[in-house]
Amino acid sequence: MNSDSTAFTGVDFYALDEFLSPADIELRTRVRQWVQTRYLPIIAQHFEQATFPLELAREISTFGAFGGNISGYGCAGLTPLQYGLIMQELERGDSGLRTFASVQGALAMNAIHMFGSEAQKQKWLPPLSRAEKLGCFGLTEPDFGSNPAGMVTTARKTDAGYVLNGRKMWIGLGTIADVAIVWAKVAGEPGVDSQSGAAVRGFLVEAGTPGFRAELIEGKHSLRAANTSRLEFSDCLIPSENILPASKGLRSPLMCLNHARYGIAWGALGAAMACYEEARSYAARRIQFGKPIGSFQLVQRKLALMLTELTKAQLLAWRLALLKERGTATHVQISLAKRNNVAMALEIARTTRDLLGGVGILDQYQCFRHMANLESVKTYEGTDDMHLLILGEHITGTAAFA
Repeated sequence: MNSDSTAFTGVDFYALDEFLSPADIELRTRVRQWVQTRYLPIIAQHFEQATFPLELAREISTFGAFGGNISGYGCAGLTPLQYGLIMQELERGDSGLRTFASVQGALAMNAIHMFGSEAQKQKWLPPLSRAEKLGCFGLTEPDFGSNPAGMVTTARKTDAGYVLNGRKMWIGLGTIADVAIVWAKVAGEPGVDSQSGAAVRGFLVEAGTPGFRAELIEGKHSLRAANTSRLEFSDCLIPSENILPASKGLRSPLMCLNHARYGIAWGALGAAMACYEEARSYAARRIQFGKPIGSFQLVQRKLALMLTELTKAQLLAWRLALLKERGTATHVQISLAKRNNVAMALEIARTTRDLLGGVGILDQYQCFRHMANLESVKTYEGTDDMHLLILGEHITGTAAFA
């Protein structure tokens, strides 16, 4: 890792830190220092080897990274702002690190918390919050990503429970999870979902269940330091007590996605700040034609645009945190922030790589790794286009994809 990153102080052009409490700043400082000392020194190696440093998972659990928005059950009970600050700092390290926290907490744990029975919450949430157990979230399928209503995974009710059949794709933590939250259509159940044509329910599928297989997806050029898997279910018998009793229709998993998208909107700020600071530092010391390249008009223009867009995205995330704390944030507002902030971060990463010239492709710098990762972040939890259509439906009152 390049020495430029040894003293990261953040980017705060509009003095938003003035609105942070001492507790907010203390939490952010702890995570920032942990990322600096524990994660950044090893991420280039893990990215190259396509591995995730799983031994660090329990360390980030101490920040409330897993299920931090949940109160009780051993969870941190953080404010939305505090949770967002954690996601920001984790993604400054790597999108794979923030993805790990999002899958475990925003998706798996929130699914159990919102739709599980009290017994399920007591069994799973405390060990998941401490990373003593790991969870994943199985919604996306090989042929149905942007259209989850088309899922073909089914659960058939029997006297012994439910029999799952189907496949899931692009599932974070799939091969290392102790429990998978799997969404499937249950034919013949009451409360038919208007979008999917069948009752969509969530199931807790524990690792080692006969008929359940997880396989690591290899050959990725993006999110290399992250576990991404395929899940397969072949006559997989799930006991009736493992159904999430309050899950009803596609609205249930989509509510979980809202939590994850909120975290992504904040996480993208971290990746953007890492790249912007790398570009600014490099421009100050790189000498061409007898002077630093930061003295040239074109370079200054790039830096000015980067700071402008980053500041606008910070304001979006900060305001969204306040709305979420009030309980008034809508899925459309979350979509807008997720799409905008990821697009902003990706453009800053691309501009940084351009500004660094040839050395921008080397692993001693961060920008190319962030750029590659953000190509995935732009796609998952709703593609850029799908979020535009969500906003378009809100504007016009007409769904373009239904």
